[in-house]
Amino acid sequence: MNDIRHQDRLGWRRKFGVVVPSTNTIVEPEFHAMAPLGVTNHTGRFLIPNMALNSNEDFEQLVVEIKKTLDGAVDGITPAAVDHIIIGISAESFWDGADGADQLQKRLEAKAGCTMTLGSAAARSALVAVGAKRLGIVTPYWPVADEKVRGYFGECGFEVVALKGLKANSPVNIAEQSEETLRQAMIEVNSADVDTIIQVGTNLGMAQLAGEAERWLGKPVIAINTALYWHALRQNGINDKIPGWGRLLMDY
Repeated sequence: MNDIRHQDRLGWRRKFGVVVPSTNTIVEPEFHAMAPLGVTNHTGRFLIPNMALNSNEDFEQLVVEIKKTLDGAVDGITPAAVDHIIIGISAESFWDGADGADQLQKRLEAKAGCTMTLGSAAARSALVAVGAKRLGIVTPYWPVADEKVRGYFGECGFEVVALKGLKANSPVNIAEQSEETLRQAMIEVNSADVDTIIQVGTNLGMAQLAGEAERWLGKPVIAINTALYWHALRQNGINDKIPGWGRLLMDY
């Protein structure tokens, strides 16, 4: 990894590169709102179509499109001499299980010459931090992707008690899911057997709502974007308490 620290005037603590698909409109505003003083976010967007998602086969094709263009996006952000890169898309990081996610991270880190945060690893670390064992999961995905998520968390030692996939009908439609839809999804996966609720899918605008839900559900509710940003901050020695996003960014 590159040990040279470039002293940016605004990002004097850390500069984060953020890689997102062209259809994602949630990661950037949520990360900018979470950023503490002296930490700046610099986004590279990679092209994927806003394709119709009406079946498992459609969703599998979306993942193919992501895999084709992700490396180019990483190449596009590294000239900014960022300290750390956050991969702001989660489906691909779950797709090949825990071993596949580790291999993907190592390959991309070697390419970029800096450390990285991937959605699957960030979610896993966040769940360990809050002491989670039995999960309720909310996704915007179709069943083929839901099973990849279920499998990943199972490999990591968590029990998936309930899972709700919202079957968004396009990548852009993920960001259009209403607060009421998200609220009902959390209620649906919640039970006395669930000790933690986690949401995946970075274009699902749920970070602030998850923080609020912890108060009325009385248990950890972790949004993937909160987990991603928390993981990146803590991996870089930044331990600020950041209010408004739930206990992860305040207590861990």
